[in-house]
Amino acid sequence: MDILLPKHYTEYRQRIRKFAESEVLPVALEQDAKEEFPVFLAKRMGEMGLFGITLPKEYGGQGLDALSYIIAVEELARIDSSPAATVAAHNSLGIEPIFAFGTDEQKQYYLPRLTTGEQVWGFGLTEENAGSDARGVETEAKLTDDNWVINGNKRFITNSSSEISGGVTLLTITDHIGEKKEISSILVDRGSPGYYTEPVKGKLVWRAIDNGNLRFENCRVPQKNLLGRRGEGMKVMVSALNGGRLSIGAVGLGLAQGAYER
Repeated sequence: MDILLPKHYTEYRQRIRKFAESEVLPVALEQDAKEEFPVFLAKRMGEMGLFGITLPKEYGGQGLDALSYIIAVEELARIDSSPAATVAAHNSLGIEPIFAFGTDEQKQYYLPRLTTGEQVWGFGLTEENAGSDARGVETEAKLTDDNWVINGNKRFITNSSSEISGGVTLLTITDHIGEKKEISSILVDRGSPGYYTEPVKGKLVWRAIDNGNLRFENCRVPQKNLLGRRGEGMKVMVSALNGGRLSIGAVGLGLAQGAYER
């Protein structure tokens, strides 16, 4: 298939394939058996430029296009879908919403550290009664003395509980207008008071990916941590999920390719 692509895509594929075969493959079975998120591998993926693939270089990204991103995810999934899903989630759900909707201050503060492997970032959508029906979210954030005070729970949030998780973009209710929920997105750093997380174990697949359950108890973050406009949380969420659909497709394609070859 690569005969249909320009040479630089083929060269990029070969570069990621070499990395996956030499550094992901030797530890894949062990990490899966131990249900352990490999922090050392996440940091290597950062060094390889796999975090922030399409992000402009001014923020520490690689400045590549969407096809390069998809090729990278596919090649990782060909060997192990856990690191592929880590890359997909961190790029599409972690980095991209901040780049697309963040203020200049937010982008300068968060993005450079999210491209190096120093930290990963999650997107806090899923709850017990919310997922496919995103408007079912029950987590609330109330504005008090220039701070958002957050209470609620999130489940199965990727890149949210390991030692290098920097925090999450939280989909939350910021007001009730009659019977309608005002839903907004807020950047919540892991070190914020009242922020609690625990890893999810006992999964059948993606056992070496960092999934966590989050709890917020009067968690306080500055008002300026609002991502995008107040009340436009659904817009941020839909944009993030739409951007991630191709990468999840690439995970499936890579898995199929790996299964066929082996």
